[in-house]
Amino acid sequence: MKALVIEGPDIVEVKDVEEPKVGPQDVLIKVKMVGIHPQDYYMTKDLTVQGHKIHPIPHIPGEEIAGVVERVGDQVKSLKKGDRVIVYHRIHDGTCDMCILGNEQLCRNGGRFGINANGGLAEYIAVPEKNVIKISEDISWEIAASLPASALTPYHALNKAGLKAGEYLAVFGASGNTGMFAIQLGKIFGGIVIAVSRKDRPWLKEFGVDYLVNLDTVEEEVKEITKGKMVDVVIDSVGSATWNKSLKIVSTLGRWVTFGALTGGEFKEEPMQVFPIYLYRFERTLIGVRGGKKSELHTLVNLANKLKVKIWKKFKLDEAPKALEAVVSPERDGRVFVEVT
Repeated sequence: MKALVIEGPDIVEVKDVEEPKVGPQDVLIKVKMVGIHPQDYYMTKDLTVQGHKIHPIPHIPGEEIAGVVERVGDQVKSLKKGDRVIVYHRIHDGTCDMCILGNEQLCRNGGRFGINANGGLAEYIAVPEKNVIKISEDISWEIAASLPASALTPYHALNKAGLKAGEYLAVFGASGNTGMFAIQLGKIFGGIVIAVSRKDRPWLKEFGVDYLVNLDTVEEEVKEITKGKMVDVVIDSVGSATWNKSLKIVSTLGRWVTFGALTGGEFKEEPMQVFPIYLYRFERTLIGVRGGKKSELHTLVNLANKLKVKIWKKFKLDEAPKALEAVVSPERDGRVFVEVT
């Protein structure tokens, strides 16, 4: 089969590789669509993602996978050939305390397909039955390939933050992979949504945004919009480049949520400065989010027809190296996908 393979730093090519073996509890999926993330590009530079070495090497990236069941193992009961499916990309053993509590994204022995195991930028991928979720015929492949991470992560973030109807939600990086779903899900939750972006993105209005504000003037604009109350929930997946600005707009009893940290914020970098009085005087909460629960992904499948995605570019598998370059382009305005078959 064909696959995009990372052989080493800056050594990336589409080549023929062996089709994955299917164990008794595995499902072989014919990949239709893969959503591309900046991490898919950055891992080609130093073979790491957020401090973790990708594995195995040579490595097939791609964590947001949608496709059709091609074959199932002897012990698989819930799926059959021809089923349209997505992959819950969190590797989880199902037996640790986190998994037992339904927090598979925090599995003590876990990881992610496309990082800690081969991903979906290939004609086929084999994954355990427990990682496969059926979808209906009326869900587009682009939405399907956005549910497992781009939609799931902000959905989990909103659940953790407990956004209530009528509360203000500010989304930093609103036009990004997760941002465009955060604003849509924020509206489903009943929030008043403020999209924060450095660039002019008028199309965000079509995704349900109530207010569009510029990053450079976010504090002043939010103060005016909320009549000085500021924002109940902030989602900031951009990273250290925007944290100082996003922390300034959190209201009394407000919740600030972060994930991804695209522009920095890892252990080796400067820590974020937050004085204790910032938290206790106003009873603010800082929340970290890592992906989402499998149960939440099932819920998102049911919400899929209420969601849409802005597509910037689609590439064929043979063009996948160009897709990796495109996802970090300063011109990007929407999602990048690889259409495999």
